[in-house]
Formats: sequence, structure tokens, C-alpha cells
Amino acid sequence: MVRIYRKITRYIPGAALFFMTSALIALGVHLTAIFNPGFADWFNGTVSQFLRTVMAHLTSVLPFSLAEFIILASPVILAVLIAVCLKKASRGTRFAWRCVIGMLSVCAGLYAMFVFHFGVGYRTTSLDRKLELDRKKVTAEELYETAQIVVDRLNELADEIMLIEGTGSVRPYSHSETVDLCVESYGGLADRYDFIPKLDVPVKQIVLSEYMTYTHISGVYTYFTGEANLNTNYPYYVNVYTTAHEMAHQRGIARENEANFIAYLVCITSDDPYMQYAGYLNMYDYLAGPLYSANRDYYIDVLTELNPRVRYDRQCYSEFFDRYRDNAAAEVSDAVNNTYLVLQGTAEGAKSYGMVVDLAVAYHLNGGE
Repeated sequence: MVRIYRKITRYIPGAALFFMTSALIALGVHLTAIFNPGFADWFNGTVSQFLRTVMAHLTSVLPFSLAEFIILASPVILAVLIAVCLKKASRGTRFAWRCVIGMLSVCAGLYAMFVFHFGVGYRTTSLDRKLELDRKKVTAEELYETAQIVVDRLNELADEIMLIEGTGSVRPYSHSETVDLCVESYGGLADRYDFIPKLDVPVKQIVLSEYMTYTHISGVYTYFTGEANLNTNYPYYVNVYTTAHEMAHQRGIARENEANFIAYLVCITSDDPYMQYAGYLNMYDYLAGPLYSANRDYYIDVLTELNPRVRYDRQCYSEFFDRYRDNAAAEVSDAVNNTYLVLQGTAEGAKSYGMVVDLAVAYHLNGGE
């Protein structure tokens, strides 16, 4: 056995052999999860959650985003690796093969990490079943009723929210306090739903947030570091909601529409008025487009009822986003993101973001609340 191992490692580095073996095991887990949601639920809630929790706590000691650092340093890292490989490859064919296989094994290792840490979450039982919501095809009337509920809550909160001219609504506390409020609200949901784990780790603020805004990405969960990362350049009400959204991914809610809805629940079940406001305003934005398409009269009626302070906040967001709306970076980012979602079994791709509306209607009109 030792002889066989030594023969293999003459051409395949030991670390590469480990990564490739892990990738094969991960492939078996991935395929099983695709065809067995029950297995995916178990794996995501035990093995994956353990790995996510460990990684989140390990990287939480760093005051910066390790993922952002790795991405920014990747050109240097790649150049060093290529230089090392070229030097080793010059020693002979065997060393050249070791370098090539070693580089390929890095991709295999990343795939294994993705499956073990996060990827299985895309194959779990759907959120509507976990929350026992009666999700079905939504009518224009149901959209209208749900939008009215959301607008009523926004109007009740409007006078409690501080607005600054040219900026819009202002979060009355720091980013770390936002995270604390989200952790507290997640704790309440965890007491109600056993698929949501309790976890208390920071959400990292991205240093190059303004440049990231050109990609239209307000936050990202990086499975290989366990970090939830926030683009702080967006308006405050988006920041609060995105913080809750990325924390959902950190807790194993992989699908985007489901993470959006969990973030909504986290915000509106909080005791903090601005958290609630952020949740309802983001949900209004999700509802407005489908309502406009379904029935323009309903849309105009709901928009007319919206408090002028809330309308001004949305106007400020629109003016902010105009600076980043149309650019090549956003087109590339959208295409990559859509492809990624399709590959993870989200057949509608980026359109699945709109499916959060179905969950909201089921929650507000069909006994969820």
C-alpha cells in the first residue's frame, strides 16, 4: 500500500490527491442531494452547518473581509504560483505533471468546499414547506391585498424614520448594532423553526464597496471563508436588509428568493422600527413591479396611498442608483450570476428573485402571519 502511494505521489502531490479525493466524495454527496431532498436537509443542517459555523468563527477574529483580501491579492497569488510551477517544471516532465495536477486540484478542492459547506443547501426542501405556507399561483387581487398590508405598515412607521434631504432615510445606529439586531431577530426565528441555527458572528464591510456597486451586488456570502460581506455604499435601508439576507446564507438558506424572504421575516419581526421599515420597504419594491404588470390601476392606487416620506426615500434610492445603473460590469455580473443560479437548480435563474413575492402573499394572506 505504501509503495502504491509513493508511486502515485511521484506525479500527484499529496495535497492534490487529498483535494481530488474530496472532490469525488463531494460529487457523490452532490448527486445524492439532487435526487434526495431529505438527505440534503440532513446534510445541510448537520455537516454543512458545522463547517459553516467553524469557518465563520475562525474568520470572525479578523477585522477585515478575508474573502475580499484573497480576491484582491489573487493576481499576485496566481503570478507567484505560476512562477513556482515554471521553476519546478524546468526540472523535468515528472515535475511539470505535478505542477499541472496540483493547479487543477485547487479547483477540485474549491468544488469540494462548495458542496460540503453550502452547495447542498440549493437542494433542500423548499422554504414554503419548511414554514408551512400554502404557496400557489398569485392573482392580481392577492398582490394588491399584500401590497396594501405592506404599505399600511410603512405608513405607520414613516414618521418614526429620520430623513435627510438628498440622502433619504438614515439608520439610527452603527453597522455592528445592525448585526446585533439581526442576530437577536434570528434567535427568535430559530426558536420557531428548527432549520434556522443560532449563530453570532460579524458581517464584514467591504472596503471597495463603491466599486462593487457597479456590479449591482449589495452583498455576498463567501463559502470558502464563511463570511457574510456587505457592500456599504448602498442606502441604509438596503444595507439593513442585505445584512439580514447574507446572514441567511450563513445559516444555510442557499436559494436567493428564500434568503430574501427570511431577511424580510428577520426585519419585520424585529422590535426595532428601522429594521421593520427596511423589511417592508424592500418588500414593497419586490411587489411593485409584479403589481404594475398585473394591474396598473392597483399599482397606482397603492402608490398613491404610500406616505410621501417613503416615496421620497425611494426617489433618493433611484437617484443614487442612476450613477451605477448601466455599465459593462453590471452586465457581466448579471450574466455570471444568472448562470450560477441555473447551475444550482434554480431554473428561472435571476428571475427567481421575484419568487419572494409568492412567499410574501402566502405569509400575509394564507395564514402565515
